[in-house]
Amino acid sequence: MTELECCRGEYLNHLAIERNLAANTIAAYERDLRAYLSFLGNRGTCRPDDVTRRDVEDFVAAKRFDQAADASVNRALSAVKGFHRFMVREGLSSVNPTATLRIPKMADHLPDVISIEAAGRLLDQNFPATDAGARDHAVLEVLYGCGLRASELCGLDVSEVYLDEGFVRVMGKGSKERLVPLVGTANRILGVYLSEARAELLSHARSASVSTAVFLNARGTRLSRQSVHAICERYGRVVGIEGLHPHTLRHSFATHMLAGGADLRALQEILGHADIATTQIYTHVDRTQLREVYLAAHPRA
Repeated sequence: MTELECCRGEYLNHLAIERNLAANTIAAYERDLRAYLSFLGNRGTCRPDDVTRRDVEDFVAAKRFDQAADASVNRALSAVKGFHRFMVREGLSSVNPTATLRIPKMADHLPDVISIEAAGRLLDQNFPATDAGARDHAVLEVLYGCGLRASELCGLDVSEVYLDEGFVRVMGKGSKERLVPLVGTANRILGVYLSEARAELLSHARSASVSTAVFLNARGTRLSRQSVHAICERYGRVVGIEGLHPHTLRHSFATHMLAGGADLRALQEILGHADIATTQIYTHVDRTQLREVYLAAHPRA
């Protein structure tokens, strides 16, 4: 194992233990750093002090050549910068080749959303009269009704659902806990699933340990993010929404809330955004509708 590989292990432990980053974030950083060290290894660079700014720039250029998305390139560069900064701080390296490298500002990308009418078609369709059908209906209702991330939905435990009080307790990014309203149709459909279908799905579990998860698969264990993606795509296709993604429902929830007059700060709390600037992108989405409103309403448009 090279010096750089040893340092990588220490850095990932630092991210998990001291910075308490989410498991998915750490996994992404690990993939980025593995690719980075492989790139350096192919150049014969194995020691922290031997890495140059040119090495880092060439790594970024190689990712762009492979047509990686801007967000992926920026995340990889962020992982590399954090890695070198950590090594210098811990005395594992005397140089930081990324000290003057800046992460490029990404162009504003408006999130994909579906219309209120499309959301209605999605959630009001005829779901199969099966335990899985009841679960799938509840999954879609909660994603759109609460604006949860797919990982947050999969991580929900029964003890974190308060139907009578009308909220769920969610563990978000960075292990930050928040309360999210659960009312209306989402509350009712989730209640039906919990009182009827979930017990049947749980009965299929082979393990002696009983799952505490709200959403279960056909084996009675916790539903995966991949399964949630598949559910969204399958039921979206039925009503003419191709490639529906769980995050599209989260984006749509936020956009429709703002259009209905929700306060931006309150929406920030519900979505679990650390920075309100992240929430503000939904105001831009709303502005894209202004031209259509103008054209439909103005007598001389």
